[in-house]
Order: sequence, then C-alpha cells, then structure tokens
Amino acid sequence: MAEKKKFYLTKEGLERIKKEYKDLKVLRLNKIKGTRPKILHSQDVNPEYLSFQEDLSRLEFRIAELDNILENVKIIKTPPKGKQGIVNLGAIVTLEEQDGKINEFMIVGTLEANPSEGKISSQSPVGKALLGRKTGDEIIITSPIKIIYRIKEIKYYPMSQPLS
Repeated sequence: MAEKKKFYLTKEGLERIKKEYKDLKVLRLNKIKGTRPKILHSQDVNPEYLSFQEDLSRLEFRIAELDNILENVKIIKTPPKGKQGIVNLGAIVTLEEQDGKINEFMIVGTLEANPSEGKISSQSPVGKALLGRKTGDEIIITSPIKIIYRIKEIKYYPMSQPLS
C-alpha cells in the first residue's frame, strides 16, 4: 500500500483548516436540513435543483479534501537548538540578492504558501534550494531569470517540539 501524502502545517495553519472544516460541516448540515428545490417530473430538470446539487457536491468534495488533510497532517515544529542553523520547514530565512536587496521568507508546506505574506512552499524552486542550507551559503535560482541569494540569517520562532 502506498504511503499517504503528509501535509505539513504550522499550528496556525492547522487551526485555520480545522475552522474551515467545522464551518463547512455546519453549512452542509444546514443545506441538507433546509428546503431543497424540487426536481421536476417532466422533460426539464429544475435549474435550482441542479444548482443545489452542484453546490452540495462541491461542499462534499472540499470536506473530503479537508478530512484527508486532517488525517495526514504533520505539525511543523521548532528543531532542537543544534539544528537551528540549518534551513528546514518553519525557518524564517533572510536572503540578500547580489544588488543588496534583502528578502525574508518563512518556509512552509504547500497548503500555507502565500508569497505576498512572505511564506514560500518547501516545494517551490526557492524553498527547495534553501532546505538543508546554512547561513553564508549561496543559492542560485534560474526560473525564468537567474537570481543569486546569500543566506544572511536563519531563525525559528518557538513553535513546539522537533519534527519526528
């Protein structure tokens, strides 16, 4: 049997997923308990009924998706002191470009990635290149242009115990 995919989340990310899951289950229950449009017994199918079924189907799909995530979640935790000088999930990495421009990114799982918030996926080109690196290391990203970063600082906010 194939190993199930793990979903790496911060505690905050897990709380957002749990809230969405709970909210969608309540919404589904209210939708099911509410008045359903009637299916017409003629050649035509009631468009309201079709729309209701589509909405319910999308809702069920998202709930199943979230259920799978919750069953396979792995919380991102702060590594032990001796390993905090290496980039891993949960690291906040300060990078300097060749022109002196400074960027700061937090390395997160794919579900929490949001570059506009400074959160990049460990599966993105930059995230992949950073994993396992140390302060002072240089990384080169070529997609579609070539960017060279030097790691200036690696820090971790206290999250919990180390990833197992």
